Amino acid sequence: MGKQKNFSWGSAVVGAAAATAAALLISSKPRDPTFHLISIDLTSFKLNFPALDAEMILTVHVTNPNVAPIHYSDTEMNIFYAGSLLGSAPVQAGSQPPRSCQLLRLPARLNGLQLAHHAKEFLADMRRREMVLDSTVDIKGAAKVMWWNHRFKVHVDSHVIVDPVFLDVIDQDNKSKLELFVKS
Repeated sequence: MGKQKNFSWGSAVVGAAAATAAALLISSKPRDPTFHLISIDLTSFKLNFPALDAEMILTVHVTNPNVAPIHYSDTEMNIFYAGSLLGSAPVQAGSQPPRSCQLLRLPARLNGLQLAHHAKEFLADMRRREMVLDSTVDIKGAAKVMWWNHRFKVHVDSHVIVDPVFLDVIDQDNKSKLELFVKS
């Protein structure tokens, strides 16, 4: 007859540890963060003859889906209208805990003279009550895993449709691409 095998607790522990390690490895795979423009709040107009410059606050919802906290450096988001650089919004250095969401309030300044160069398109957008804005930003930082800092760069392209009268966000498409660097 066949030889009877005894249950081995050592094999069970090794199997459980291997399954746990595999689950951790799969869940710790770096994933792209997500960005959504929540609101645009106009704060002031400044006369910059012959046009008006506008200052506003952009409220952006950022999600870090990763298991590591991140720290990022200062950068700037560029805002485009009809293919021309319309303005920018500085992003201050900061950090975000793992698997968390936070709201960033970014002060933005839009150049009225650049908008005046596209007056015909802008007036048509005002009549339609839909204005397309594009933005790009490169965020550089490090994610701390145990005692190692892993450098990264996230490039974000946003395509946002807003109501130019009430500054409501109508629709948006945000794409982010995460790039990890092997050496710290």
